[in-house]
Amino acid sequence: MDEVEHAITALDLDTKAALVAGQDMWTLPAVPEIGLDSLVMSDGPIGVRGVQWTAQDPSIALPSPTALAATWDVGLARRVGALLAQECRRKGVHVLLAPTVNLHRSPLGGRHFECYSEDPLLTGEIAAEYVNGVQSGGVGVTVKHFVANDFETERLTANVLVGERALRELYLRPFEIVQAKAGPYGVMAAYNRVNGPTMTEHGPLQNGVLRGEWGFDGCIVSDWTAARDTVRAALGGLDVAMPGPVTVYGPALAEAVRAGEVPESVLDEQVRRVLTLAVRTGALKNGSPPAVYEEIDGVGLARELAARSFTLVRNQDGVLPLAREVRIALIGGLAKEARVMGGGSALVFPERVVSPLEGLRAAGLDVVYARGADPSEQLSPAGKGFTIASTARDAEGRVLGVIPQSDGSLTWIGSMPVPHEELRSVEIGGTFRPEVGGAHRFGIEGTGLFRLVVGEEVLFDGRVESGSEVFTVELAAGEDVPVSLTHTVVKGVLGEMPILYVGFGLLYREPTPGPDELLAQAEAVAREADVVVVVVGTSKEVESEGFDRTSLRMPGRQDELVSRVAAANPRTVVVVNAGSPVEMPWRDQVAAILLTWFPGQEGGHALADVLTGEVEPGGRLPTTWPATMADCPVIDVTPVDGEIAYDEGVFIGYRAWDRASTPPAYPFGHGLGYTTWEYQELTYTEGTLTVRLRNTGSRPGREVVQAYLSPATPDPERPTRWLAGFTTAEAAPGAETTVTIEIPHRTAEIWTPEGWQLILGDYHLSGGPLETLVTF
Repeated sequence: MDEVEHAITALDLDTKAALVAGQDMWTLPAVPEIGLDSLVMSDGPIGVRGVQWTAQDPSIALPSPTALAATWDVGLARRVGALLAQECRRKGVHVLLAPTVNLHRSPLGGRHFECYSEDPLLTGEIAAEYVNGVQSGGVGVTVKHFVANDFETERLTANVLVGERALRELYLRPFEIVQAKAGPYGVMAAYNRVNGPTMTEHGPLQNGVLRGEWGFDGCIVSDWTAARDTVRAALGGLDVAMPGPVTVYGPALAEAVRAGEVPESVLDEQVRRVLTLAVRTGALKNGSPPAVYEEIDGVGLARELAARSFTLVRNQDGVLPLAREVRIALIGGLAKEARVMGGGSALVFPERVVSPLEGLRAAGLDVVYARGADPSEQLSPAGKGFTIASTARDAEGRVLGVIPQSDGSLTWIGSMPVPHEELRSVEIGGTFRPEVGGAHRFGIEGTGLFRLVVGEEVLFDGRVESGSEVFTVELAAGEDVPVSLTHTVVKGVLGEMPILYVGFGLLYREPTPGPDELLAQAEAVAREADVVVVVVGTSKEVESEGFDRTSLRMPGRQDELVSRVAAANPRTVVVVNAGSPVEMPWRDQVAAILLTWFPGQEGGHALADVLTGEVEPGGRLPTTWPATMADCPVIDVTPVDGEIAYDEGVFIGYRAWDRASTPPAYPFGHGLGYTTWEYQELTYTEGTLTVRLRNTGSRPGREVVQAYLSPATPDPERPTRWLAGFTTAEAAPGAETTVTIEIPHRTAEIWTPEGWQLILGDYHLSGGPLETLVTF
C-alpha cells in the first residue's frame, strides 16, 4: 500500500516504536502528521463493549460462542459478525478482540463457553464466517488465543507439551481454516508457552507457520500483559504489545534498536503491519469515501440466534412443543434471574435482559413461578426494582460524573469514565421498590472501604477484606427505599498490573424461605400444573474466565430440585442454562431436556418461541456431553510443575469417546427438532458429497447434515471417524431437498515429519444414516 510506505518514511524511530505499544488499555497512539487516528480495540465476542466497561453505552449481548457453534450455520455466523461490526462502528472501535478458536479439550475448561467446539473443522468454519462478517463491515479481528490456550489454570505461564501432529491436526487447524477462508486482519498471541517458548516470542509458530506457511499478512497482538521481553518478542514475531502505557515496546523497543539488539527492519515490518491494519479499518485516511452498510436489527438477530442454538437432546412422547393453553409451572432461580453470558472478557452491558419468566409471560402463557433452588448461595447484582446510577466524586466530595448502571455491578478497567487522578469515591445509589414485603438481603462485593445504607439504616461502614458481606433489612412491598453503596478508591490498579481499575458491586436477593421449604413449594406447584419447565444451570463461581471447573455437577441443590419436581409431575421439561457440559443424573426421569447455553439478552423471548413451537430448536451439540465426569477420556487441565502434557495426542472430544468403553450421555452432533427426516440417497463424486433427504413430519424443519470420514481398515493411530464437512437443509412437510458438502483430499491427510501426507486407501463416508465407500 503506497500510503503505508509513505507513512513509514515520515516516522522517526521513537514514533515507530510508540506505534506498536498500547498507549492505554485499549488503544494505540494517533499520529496526526500522517493522518493516523488512534486505533481502538475492544473485547468481544458476544458484544462490543467499547473502551469503557460501563452501562453508559449499552451493547447488544448475543448468545455465547458455544451457542453459535450449536447452530452449525456458517451463514448465521457471518450475519453475527456483520452485526458486531455495526456495533464496533457505532462505538468507534477498529478491532474486535475475537473470535476465540481454542478447543474444548476437556469439559473442565472454565472458558469453554467462549470457544466454539471440540472439533477443529466446526470451530474453523464457524469462526471463518464470523470473521468474514466482521471484516466485511470495515472492522478488524484478532483471532485468539494463538495457540493451545485451552485451560485457565496457570494459563499465564504454563508450558503446553504437545506433539507436532496433534498441534497441526487439532489446535492449529482452526487458525489455519480462518486464515485460508477469511484472511483475518489480526491474531492474538496467547499467554502460555508451547513446547518451551512463550507464545508472544514463539518465532517458529508466529513467523514460521502463521506467516511463512499460511501467508498471514496481518498484525499479531499480544494478549493483555502477555509480552514479557522486548527483544525476544520483536524477533519472535509479535507486532503489538498491549496494554499501555507500561509495555515492553515503546521506549524499550526504540532503545533495543539503537543498541543493535533488534534490527530496525524488524520494527519497520511491525509498523507496516500496524499501518496496514489502520488502512483496512479506516484509521489511516486514504481519501476514500466512507462505506455505506445496511442496518442490522441487533435485537432481532439476538433472538433468532438464541432460538436456533437451543439444542433439544430429549423429547419423550413429543412433550414439546407445548400447546399455548397449558398451565405451566416455571421453576428455578435462573428462570427469574437469567444468566445470559459468561464472565470475564465476554461480559458486556445490554440495554435489557429478558429472563425466562419475562419471556413466557410476554408470550401470553399461563405461568406460575416457584424459585425451587438457586445455582449459587451468593447474591446477584441488584437489578429488577432498582433505579440506580454510579456517582464518582473527588476527595472534597465534588461530583466528577454520574454514570448509568444496568445493575449493581461496577467494573471500570483501563479507561475511566472520569479523571482517575481526581477519583476518590464511587457511589452506587438510587431507589429500590420491593415487589414483596419481608426480609430483603443486600450485599457488598469487593475489597476495601465501603458504606452501605438502605433507607435510614447504615448497614455497614468499614473495610471488606475479601469476598462479600450480606445484611438483612425488613422492607414493605411497593414503597420506594433509598439505597446507597459507597466505595472509597484506595488502589487504582488491577493487582500488580499497571492497569487502572475500580470494581465492586451492590448485591441483592428478595425474601425467600429456607432451601427445604423452597423445594417443597416447587413440588406443590409442579403437581398442580399441566407441564413443568424447570431452569437450572451454572453460576459465575463455577464457570467463568480466570479459573477452570473442578466438577461437572450443577451447583447448589438443583439436581435434587429436578428429581423432586419430575417425581411430582412426569411432564417435566428441563432447560439447562450453562455454557458447557454439566452432569444430568436425572436425565432419564424427565420428559424433555433443552440446552440453552448462555442465550444472550433475548434468551427469554427465544425460550418462549421454542417451547411453543413458533421456532424449531435448531441446535446440534458442538461438544460431547458426558454422563459423569469420571467417564471423560480427557479431563486434566491442571499443570504440574508449570507444565501440562497433551499426552492424548489427536484423541480429544468424540475422537476419544469413540475409543472409550463408556458412551457419553449425548454425543457430538446430537440434537432433535420438531419434525422427522428420511435420508434417501447419498452419492460422492470428485470431492463432493451429495445428500438427498425428505421432511417426513408435519412441520417445516431444519436439519444439520453431518459428514464423517472413517478408514475402512481401522488404524489405532487414527481416530475411528472425524468430521469431514457439514451443511444445513430446510424443507416443508413432505418435501425433498438436496444438499452438497465439499470433501477435499485434506480430509484424509495426517501430519507427518515430512508435512501433510494423504493416506491412500478406502474410507467410509457417511451422511446421516447413509454411507458410501470412497477411495483416495
